[in-house]
Amino acid sequence: MAGLAAALEVSSRGLPVVLHEAAGHAGGRCRSFFDKTLGCEIDNGNHLVLSGNSGVAAFVDQVGSAESFLDLPDACFPFVDLETDERWVIHPNRGRLPWWVFKSDRRIPGSRASDYLVALRLLAADKNATVDEIFGENANVYRRFWEPLAVAILNTPPTEACARLLWPVFAETFALGADACRPLIARQGLTDSFIDPALATLRERGADIRFGHGLRSLSKSESAVTELHFGDETINVAADDSIVLALPAAVLGSILPESAPPETFHPIVNVHFKHDASTVSNPLPPILGVIGGTADWIFCRGDILSVTVSAAVDLANAAADDIADATWRDIDRVLALNTPLRPATRVVKEKRATFAQTPENERRRANTRTNHKNLFLAGDWTNTGLPATIEGAVRSGFNAAKLIKKSH
Repeated sequence: MAGLAAALEVSSRGLPVVLHEAAGHAGGRCRSFFDKTLGCEIDNGNHLVLSGNSGVAAFVDQVGSAESFLDLPDACFPFVDLETDERWVIHPNRGRLPWWVFKSDRRIPGSRASDYLVALRLLAADKNATVDEIFGENANVYRRFWEPLAVAILNTPPTEACARLLWPVFAETFALGADACRPLIARQGLTDSFIDPALATLRERGADIRFGHGLRSLSKSESAVTELHFGDETINVAADDSIVLALPAAVLGSILPESAPPETFHPIVNVHFKHDASTVSNPLPPILGVIGGTADWIFCRGDILSVTVSAAVDLANAAADDIADATWRDIDRVLALNTPLRPATRVVKEKRATFAQTPENERRRANTRTNHKNLFLAGDWTNTGLPATIEGAVRSGFNAAKLIKKSH
């Protein structure tokens, strides 16, 4: 997504673009694919995008794919606690004054308004502070609100996660009211909403897109990159060329060792089930949070039910059938499907889904500008000030493009 965003922004300014993609598809971890077991298209992973994500909004506007998202009229986040069987809905109000925290039917049972206003502590959080240190005082609200949100956003256990990374997310979404935190759900899938429209837009602008073209190494002078090495092919870099490396941290570290990117990562496990939607009498919510189970979040889209488990360090090492059985038990109970027999399933393990977003790794994030005048970096792991999400990836690409504009 970072590379696509950079290419889109550069091409929108009338500059010619060549996009080199190592894989046979674009989008990295943000994509859909046809799964033979399920017999349909599924997303590689579930990504929660909110209406207040300005980078995503700009991306979608450029590629003209706004109509491919479900138009949810309100921001409602239903939760289920499997240990107590309690259910509730986090329901922010419209407008910037968060009066919803004073309404018991819009917040967690047994919580108080002050339990949510504690988010203001993030403004003054020390660079070494963890999520647990900021929010861990009230066990009830921590377990049912701050912990699941932090894990979903940072993909890092809250005892290790860098608290400061949460503030820009809350400031740009929940702090601005319901209009900024409505979930954006792709009707068909991530490829249909993000990737295919982006590639079509780039081709319309004359971009040269090369798949299966992975960068192997660089040749550099003291001040600039002079050659790009793609296996058997070497490309000379002209004096007025600019290069954006939008690579995973581990890959960039082997090509540009001086960047010293983060070296530790955390997995995400996604499980997709194909069920008979006609057997469900009541409409299912598009997204539902689970407390006290194996699943963290359940996404419902037609006949596909998907589970996401973030920071899944232990679960990622389990057998696929064991993961599927455990998460299906959660789905069956939470959605009251009364179908204990597990349907067709696909388990997707992303072993290096994001870098471990700890205070230490936060300090290792590379800047967009490098020591070489024609070389720029992009990626969700770069120094965006945001967590490693789609929004962070897109903004990193836009930032690289803006610096390129200044250099021309």
